[in-house]
Amino acid sequence: MHALDVLEIVGAVTILIAFAAAQAGRLQQRTVTYQLLNLLGSGVLATIAAVQLSWGFLLLEGSWAVISLLGLISLRAKKA
Repeated sequence: MHALDVLEIVGAVTILIAFAAAQAGRLQQRTVTYQLLNLLGSGVLATIAAVQLSWGFLLLEGSWAVISLLGLISLRAKKA
């Protein structure tokens, strides 16, 4: 297994942790923690997809990262 494979797995697991915790009622989706986990995981996966020229995967993970970033911005604006 290469370092890139490990990074890819870590990115996927980060997203899955957030999703599983939300489904189990342990983490609300409109929280900084949830959005940050999604942003980090999808950002890693989008970067890998871009390097590997995997356009469909880049579209999915890039969109996921942008949506998570917008969620974080929205949460921050509500606190201000």
